[in-house]
Amino acid sequence: MRLTGLLAISLSLTFAGIPQANAAGPDFDARVRKAAEAVMREHGIAGLAIGVTDHGEQRFYNFGVASKATRLPVTSDTLFEIGSVSKTFTATLAAFAQAAGKLSLSESPARYMPELRGSALDKVTLINLATHTAGGFPLQLPDTLETPAQLTGYYKAWQPQYPAGSQRSYANPSVGLLGIATARALGIPFKTAMQRNVFAPMGLSNTHIDVPVTRQGYYAQGYDKDDAPVRVNPGVVADEAYGVKTSSRDLLRFVQAQLGQVRLGAKLQAALDATRTGYYKVGPMTQDLIWEQYAYPPRLQDLQEYNGGRMIQQSQAVTAIVPPLPPQQNVWLNKTGATAGFGAYVAFVPSQQRGIVLLANRNYPNEARVKLAYDILSRLD
Repeated sequence: MRLTGLLAISLSLTFAGIPQANAAGPDFDARVRKAAEAVMREHGIAGLAIGVTDHGEQRFYNFGVASKATRLPVTSDTLFEIGSVSKTFTATLAAFAQAAGKLSLSESPARYMPELRGSALDKVTLINLATHTAGGFPLQLPDTLETPAQLTGYYKAWQPQYPAGSQRSYANPSVGLLGIATARALGIPFKTAMQRNVFAPMGLSNTHIDVPVTRQGYYAQGYDKDDAPVRVNPGVVADEAYGVKTSSRDLLRFVQAQLGQVRLGAKLQAALDATRTGYYKVGPMTQDLIWEQYAYPPRLQDLQEYNGGRMIQQSQAVTAIVPPLPPQQNVWLNKTGATAGFGAYVAFVPSQQRGIVLLANRNYPNEARVKLAYDILSRLD
């Protein structure tokens, strides 16, 4: 196959030993290629990796280069920064700790961090932290926070803008605190806890918070809005909120685990199920533990709006779901993620046994990612 400029594609298929009921074929592959190339041209994306699962069949589509300097092509094992998609792993670890009897998500983070007792966080639960309903954390921490002691001081002094559970305010500090409290409850460092209890048992051998020296050659170069090379600048809650690097192959396996296509231990399976429990409603979107879900089939306009800037930058009034909504099958679940030089999107539909991951080494608009994923999965119907 011959393509111009930076665009090149490789396609590979693997099967998970699950009875096939898919509709993908050569025409589907051509449509994926056409749609992906159009998005790359429009947004100046150097490299793009796409993974699709359909009833256990995996299809990988790789375009462009991981680095303009080295000209190495993107593969299904190229490592991309996934930004806030990392939060889904943090929620999984917290839910695993609950399944293991080490914490309760209905408790305050101060229950596991005595230094926070007596602060406003006494009235906040770990569920609030995982659903962005703690009461108005800002999107980002102040740049002046550089040490654990400074971070603790910030949390102790924090004052809510709203009662817990009344407003959704998308925030890295809340998920960062969720991860810190979880590691404290497990009694081991966060990175160790994640590797030992989530990455390794799920078979995610190419998923990392710190990319090992032996995998640096697979780590894509990101490009910012000015097309300058950039990679994530770790902050004090980077590990917990936006620090994971992974490949389309590994991230698609994570999706297949969500779809019940990967055999897991009882506690880890319970954790995945717990992350898909619905706690709050805002418009057509139900807020789970980090995951966001919509009745299937969703409207493309809703997916774009509720994954868009307004939901990230502005607080939204929410309605509590009482009792919480157990994991649903006929829903579209998704999560976006970005760093300065990378953009990611994950979506899956349990009832259809289908899912998709998009990984790019440019932070392009969420609306474009959502539309590309929606168009690709719609072609399977």
